[in-house]
Amino acid sequence: MAANNPYAKYQNNKIMTASPAELTLILYEGAIKFCNLAIRAIEEGDVPKANENIIKAERIIDEFRATLNPKYPVSKDFEAVYDYIYHHLVQGNIHKDKEALNVALNELRSMRDVWKEVMKNANNKA
Repeated sequence: MAANNPYAKYQNNKIMTASPAELTLILYEGAIKFCNLAIRAIEEGDVPKANENIIKAERIIDEFRATLNPKYPVSKDFEAVYDYIYHHLVQGNIHKDKEALNVALNELRSMRDVWKEVMKNANNKA
């Protein structure tokens, strides 16, 4: 069914043709989406759905942490932020705590917004 879905084809093509910078932005957007879905699931009392979406957000953070290059000093700063976000995702999942998820969500939005600016500045210089 997904093979005939034009939106799924578009999304797949978007990912397959994205630059590394665009993929990073897509991952930030995904983590934000999954946090929002988890918060909504908690509000609706759907614990399995909340757990599923929080784990998806955690996996994205794991991917960000795995791709940090320690030869750059700024990687330690990113690692600290990712640890902070991950901690709040875990706490949000353990306690089904919307506030912990909102902390993670706000950090993810900030990271995404900074990334958008970096991409914009890089495009302006090119």
